[in-house]
Amino acid sequence: MLTLVACTPDPKSGKGFTLPEGDIERGQQTFAELNCQACHTVAGVTFDDVEPSPDHKMVALGGARSKVQTYGDLVTSIINPSHRFAKGYAEEDVATGGESKMRLYNDEMTVQQLIDLVAFLESHYSVVRFDPTPYGPYH
Repeated sequence: MLTLVACTPDPKSGKGFTLPEGDIERGQQTFAELNCQACHTVAGVTFDDVEPSPDHKMVALGGARSKVQTYGDLVTSIINPSHRFAKGYAEEDVATGGESKMRLYNDEMTVQQLIDLVAFLESHYSVVRFDPTPYGPYH
């Protein structure tokens, strides 16, 4: 008997999961209301009355990246911040004991706030095209 397991999708796959379209302006308001700016900066956005958290390093969000920051990456980073830590930062700056220093918002954020927050963040990422090094012909 032959079983092809590789063709069966993982039951926990996020494939096909999409939230409705969010509102970028409401997402920015949610970002400010939840005081995300105490630990995060967003490329191209200035927030009033920012009081950085004393025990956190500011983690930059948005901006030009060489790799796409996917919708699923953003949603997962918000609802499960310990799934992986921000690249380019020392682990002790963003985690304690293997857990993200980011507070869990799952019990205080509405689904609509999540949708809008992701729309806001997604709008501040751009992908930089990779330009390979030009090599002349070898003679």
